[in-house]
Amino acid sequence: MRYFVIAGEASGDIHAAQLIKSLRKNDTAAEFIFFGGDLMATAAETKPVVHYREMAFMGFIEVAKHLPAILGFMRTARHCIDSWHPDAVILVDYPSFNLKVARYAASRGLKTFYFISPKVWAWKEHRVKQIKAYITELYSILPFEPDYFSHKHGYHVEYVGNPTVKEIAEAKRAFSTEEQFRKDNSIESDLPIVAIVPGSRRKEIADNLPVMIRACESLGNVLPVIAGAPSVDCSLYTDVLQRNGCNAACKILFGKSFEIIHHARAALVTSGTATLETAVIGTPQVVCYRMNGSPLLYNLYKRMLKVHYVSLPNLIVDAPIVKELLLHHCSVDNIIANLRPLIGDSRERKDMLSGYASMMKRLGSDDCTATAAMHIVSNLKKQ
Repeated sequence: MRYFVIAGEASGDIHAAQLIKSLRKNDTAAEFIFFGGDLMATAAETKPVVHYREMAFMGFIEVAKHLPAILGFMRTARHCIDSWHPDAVILVDYPSFNLKVARYAASRGLKTFYFISPKVWAWKEHRVKQIKAYITELYSILPFEPDYFSHKHGYHVEYVGNPTVKEIAEAKRAFSTEEQFRKDNSIESDLPIVAIVPGSRRKEIADNLPVMIRACESLGNVLPVIAGAPSVDCSLYTDVLQRNGCNAACKILFGKSFEIIHHARAALVTSGTATLETAVIGTPQVVCYRMNGSPLLYNLYKRMLKVHYVSLPNLIVDAPIVKELLLHHCSVDNIIANLRPLIGDSRERKDMLSGYASMMKRLGSDDCTATAAMHIVSNLKKQ
């Protein structure tokens, strides 16, 4: 079978690479083309048609500014469908782009599978109509989603488990001791590490990194270590820090996000997949999402969002197990107030770890990508 896979960001590259490996086991003659990253390239044994770092636009203004490039990527996706004739189009998250591809693929009579459902339960619920119209099968990685789709929209969704559970279990096998980690990365200080995870998009980093670092500097007696995103050049981090008067000499490590979080006493994490990864690893965290810090925008988002929480650990458990500091609430003082207890052996730290244990029970232990691949291949054989 021929598979055309589209992932538009770093987390999608991780999950899609695992899915490609699982598809190969179920379909030994599988062929792939894809939009994605280096991990997918290794799994598919071919280069991406478009690398996700070219597609990582965020927010209305940034999207509008890069609209010609985005339209060009869409034309490329349509050309791949028309010239390569895939048996299946597999879409991984990234809904603004991927649902448009799904519509085109459906118009060509292709089976279209969506791995990692768009978060329509949070906002843009109108996308459910597109999903029902264009998607052959939808695979959920969050345990509350099937009930949402079934009860509210009469649409069947398969919960296949969560890929983060397996990915982190595999990654942990290669982790060194904390002593060796510090030695290997020239970390001479013995202060407790605070993992700084400011996102994978340039704007996220520019918005969140300065306030995270200033909070650590003001708190004192901690060592911030930045988890560099694979698609971002180191110069962006140093430039952002210098422009904001932060300590530009703090440690930035690439390709080691999970291990940084694992060896950290606590973490400051930009809202997104990384909040779930941090919870699965078991490191207490404060969720930070600064953007422009506007109270007006905060109130607008509160009206738009259909859920009580934005971070995945809280959504999965349906309880505030991690603190969410959004927009103007994401200040140096608020970060310090919530980070400080997590450094010591506090009630807040113990309660968060207990919440993580509840979350893990709900996620289950299924091999997510193996299950999704089995469903996809089985469906294609029905032709």
